[in-house]
Amino acid sequence: MGFKCGIVGLPNVGKSTLFNALTASKNAEAANFPFCTIDPNIGIVDVVDGRLDELAKLSNSKKKIYTNITFVDIAGLVKGASKGEGLGNKFLSHIREVDAIIHLVRCFESEKITHVNSSINPADDLETIKTEIILSDLDIIQKRLEKSKKKLLDERQIKILNEKLKSLNKGEEVKVNDLTEEIFLSNIGLLSIKPKILVCNVDEESLAKGNKYTEMVKKRYPEEKIINICADIEDQLSGLEKSEKESFMKDIGLQKTGLNQLIKEGYELLKLDTFFTSGPKESRAWTIKKNTLAPKAASVIHTDFEKNFIRVEAVSCENFIKYGSAEKCKESGKLRIEGKDYIVKDGDVLHFRVNP
Repeated sequence: MGFKCGIVGLPNVGKSTLFNALTASKNAEAANFPFCTIDPNIGIVDVVDGRLDELAKLSNSKKKIYTNITFVDIAGLVKGASKGEGLGNKFLSHIREVDAIIHLVRCFESEKITHVNSSINPADDLETIKTEIILSDLDIIQKRLEKSKKKLLDERQIKILNEKLKSLNKGEEVKVNDLTEEIFLSNIGLLSIKPKILVCNVDEESLAKGNKYTEMVKKRYPEEKIINICADIEDQLSGLEKSEKESFMKDIGLQKTGLNQLIKEGYELLKLDTFFTSGPKESRAWTIKKNTLAPKAASVIHTDFEKNFIRVEAVSCENFIKYGSAEKCKESGKLRIEGKDYIVKDGDVLHFRVNP
């Protein structure tokens, strides 16, 4: 299980440039006119993890398989998208398929690149996106409530929808109260419940400390995850070899690439952990939700592993690297035998025992 992030925003804010940089490709056309992205571009990127590199060396693994993240470059949204304006219907259908949303806004000035609204105001741009998503959710809920007249919904579902309808009518995005509610609202296709990261596309000079436009975003959205990225610099970095990339980043004072920032924030936002399996055949990273029980974690390797689960041998990645192998960890009392109620921790190296 990896996770899928959709890059959304108004036309000409740098979505396709950022997508190309993150995925080290030129799949997405970047041009100075609205809607140059019509069908979504999709790129799958390895989540490089130094812990897995060490495990693969120690186990002398023939293969090393990172977990991954999928980026989707979605067509630019405009006012009226919820009513089908621009490429609104496509935008809304594509965004429903992602786990998290990267809201990209333009926070740089350039005479060469036109702005769809003639002036640069990232806070207003975000409001445009938010409004269209709210209007789409209103439409979905109203249609669902119509079905309640045909007794296709139970009383609890009707109550949930009416509560969310009140919030949306106030211009507020939907908040979920529990997992059951989240699953129900996700299944009917609500967009405002999706986790999001606000990404300010800045120029090189504003990368470290931001600028007046990034301050606008912080002021309007104080509780949201906000990061600054320069899509042009990311695009340059994507074409460099590792040593050149490190040198360039050092020269401009960049601590982390935009990709690494987004992976870190994405994992935190979606509450994800990584566990590992390691042996001579392969060392591999697997992504799970936080607080996942061992049998459910086993199911990401193979669905039959969950129902046939017996126990799991677990050792922390730190101890595996320190002692050099699972066997030596066992000799040192660092390897544990856990049952069905074990909650897998980030960095665990696991070996599942299952019925054949």
